[in-house]
Amino acid sequence: MLLLAIDTSGKDGSIALARAGERHAGYDVELIETGPLAGGTFSAQLVPQIAFLLSAQGFTKADIDAFVVGSGPGSFTGLRIGLAAVKGLAEVLAKPIAPVSLLEVCVFSSGAQGRVMAALDAGRGDVYVGEYEVSASRVQVPRELMLTRKEFLAQAKGWTVVTPDTALAEVAGESGLTVIVLPPVSAADVARLGWRKLQSGDTVTPEQLEANYIRRTDAEMLEKIGP
Repeated sequence: MLLLAIDTSGKDGSIALARAGERHAGYDVELIETGPLAGGTFSAQLVPQIAFLLSAQGFTKADIDAFVVGSGPGSFTGLRIGLAAVKGLAEVLAKPIAPVSLLEVCVFSSGAQGRVMAALDAGRGDVYVGEYEVSASRVQVPRELMLTRKEFLAQAKGWTVVTPDTALAEVAGESGLTVIVLPPVSAADVARLGWRKLQSGDTVTPEQLEANYIRRTDAEMLEKIGP
């Protein structure tokens, strides 16, 4: 199965071609090629980069068997561009889509078990947080939310924190938390988790694909702004 994975959630993004389910058992994925996407120009780069990546490996879009996309949390504009491209291609090709949370990608990539908290910088002093109970056999349905940095440090006590954000990792470590620092999340990481979801049938149609922005509630925003 040929997978096309896309991540446009951050300042920079990436795309990846991967092969799965052919010569590999379990959840293993063979990465074929990756390509970077420079921040600020996703809308101009994404489709040409996909075409270039496919052509360079001797494929056409008709060879794609499934799509995997980072659905958030992250940049509003970046996510919208990435999801729109996947929706269009998947609809034309009638192929399944596996959306993945970037927080879950962090947990999956870390290999940590037990009470695992993924953290991503949300800007303006906020942190995207995902709370996961991970065992060797399953990942419990998580709770994902946005916290202030102070709330994050208080709530993370007793959890293993996993994050690709070095500044967050440093602050968490200074607060006495157990921290695993990850490499930056890439489309290759998105593809590996996406293959797991494809195998379990955790997919959506183009009409069902939505971004996961994890916003604060209106009441929280008013409270934060103050009178």
